[in-house]
Amino acid sequence: MRYAPLAPELFVENRRRFRELLPPASLAIFQSNDVMPTNADGTMAFRQNNDLFYLSGVDQEESILVIFPDARLPQHREILFLKETSEHILIWEGYKLTKDEARENSGIKTIMWLDSFKSVLPALMNEAENVYLNSNEHIRAVVEVETRDARFVKMLQSQYPLHNYRRASRLLHQLRAIKSPEEIRVMRQACDITGKAFRRLLGFVKPGVWEFEIEAEIVHEFMRNRSRGPAYGSIVASGKNANVLHYTTNDNQCQDGDVILLDFGAEYANYAADLSRSIPVNGKFTLRQRQVYDSVLAVMAFAKTRLVAGTEIEEYHRLVGECMEQELIKLDLLNASDVKNQDPAAPLYKKYFMHGTSHYLGLDVHDVGYKYRVFEPGMVYTIEPGIYIPAEGLGIRLENDILITPGGNEDLMADIPLQADTIEDLMAAGR
Repeated sequence: MRYAPLAPELFVENRRRFRELLPPASLAIFQSNDVMPTNADGTMAFRQNNDLFYLSGVDQEESILVIFPDARLPQHREILFLKETSEHILIWEGYKLTKDEARENSGIKTIMWLDSFKSVLPALMNEAENVYLNSNEHIRAVVEVETRDARFVKMLQSQYPLHNYRRASRLLHQLRAIKSPEEIRVMRQACDITGKAFRRLLGFVKPGVWEFEIEAEIVHEFMRNRSRGPAYGSIVASGKNANVLHYTTNDNQCQDGDVILLDFGAEYANYAADLSRSIPVNGKFTLRQRQVYDSVLAVMAFAKTRLVAGTEIEEYHRLVGECMEQELIKLDLLNASDVKNQDPAAPLYKKYFMHGTSHYLGLDVHDVGYKYRVFEPGMVYTIEPGIYIPAEGLGIRLENDILITPGGNEDLMADIPLQADTIEDLMAAGR
């Protein structure tokens, strides 16, 4: 792994919190993600299942985690099964964790090789009444391939049909929404790397560069700072492309006079950062571009005052929407009278700001957690208002990552340039 090892106490504590949510006689089993194929004998880069990583810190394929607090044998209460290495694997795939390394990284005492799982499983199932199994239950997930989790669920239920099967994801969503100090430290690192990449771009962007060249600069800065790479597909959208919310083709040439909407974030130790900035290709905003930019910035500042403990997300989005309405009126994009008489179920501002203002952030960019849970200290959310005007070939979005604290919130990206004047000054200095 490229990143510095995380403290094993993080995973010990995560498992402790998870155990507290289990009823008596409950067994939980977590699978690593599959190594996904491309074509012929090719494979994609491996990305660990976030729930297994959250509970174990193991970043290796073909791993299984068992948590069984009431197991009769103490050595069965936490078991980590790993792929055993061999001379062939070492030559063709590379290094794999030893048992001692897995113990050190995870804090789990009982480490077994994967081929022992089938022989240990019957004893575990014989003692268990409830069996917690995992699945991807993100409300926006579109799962079109059969996952390792899904195959295991079918296998286990066919062999042991009389157990009480339950959903581990509901418990993990509850836990992962609140970040520990170690998780926040790692997310700060991801934000710091992202900020370095953005500053690099301010000295690189100029008329005539290609969007993919900008993307290459981002990836270069990420990887030289021990990041695996982008936490999601980087958006480098110049001119009219900024009006495509998930534009990732990044294959256009940047023109003098256009604004580039950048949406990217580093992944560090499997945790994500998520940044959006909008910068002028030639280093100077036009009057109209600056007006729109300042309106988005004003909505962002307002949203930050409302992203605090005790607020409900529906109320939060309603208030942010009202702020956006006023900014759009100032920009002559909406009429005050029309806004006053609008259908509350279909607010007019959605024509120019059609996505949500905030989402959970953590091991996933759109991290798991109950959507309607009241904001609590320890949650990390994005704030990302935007105004998109296809008729003007202009789209501007600004986004920072915010930690909710007992006394308000903390901007984890406060050191990354945001004000339009600052961006223009830094772009001028880099030329």
